[in-house]
Amino acid sequence: MHLVPRFKKILVATAMLLGVHGLAQAVDSFTVEGGAGDEVQIVRAGVQWNWEKRWFQSNGNHFGGYWDLSVARWRATKHENVSGRHQYITSIGITPVFRWQQDNLKGFYVEGGVGINQLSEHYDNNSKQLSTKFQFGDHIGIGYVFDNKIDIGVKYLHYSNAGIKEPNDGADFILARMRYFF
Repeated sequence: MHLVPRFKKILVATAMLLGVHGLAQAVDSFTVEGGAGDEVQIVRAGVQWNWEKRWFQSNGNHFGGYWDLSVARWRATKHENVSGRHQYITSIGITPVFRWQQDNLKGFYVEGGVGINQLSEHYDNNSKQLSTKFQFGDHIGIGYVFDNKIDIGVKYLHYSNAGIKEPNDGADFILARMRYFF
């Protein structure tokens, strides 16, 4: 099975990314996400580090942001248009995320980001194909941060190669998210 060598490569790449410029020491939260799209499910785990910047402060709110480094596992259930035939994809990505939030970093927020992702193989599920392993991943989301540092949210996530190569049908997901701040 080819998944073990691919998974090792993904782990090595993740470790290298975390080691760059001491980013591993800057991690201040982690996330667990789960969701689904058209004949495909996804689970994601990630670590984040805050930019410690505040832009456009107004009435107790501001734009802030963070880096999100994630690893995801997709389970497609209609591979090559065959019902019940599964395709498993692992992806790794990094995304700069902008968030409109309260100055105390609690309460409701709106966020969005566009990042880069590497898939373990080409996606081919339910008449949708991604012809490159390199994908952009963009998302918009809303959520709420509680006093106990738990962030609960929902987001729409879209993968596409931005027309680099056809076919490029995209893959769309709705995800529920839990984030915990250290």
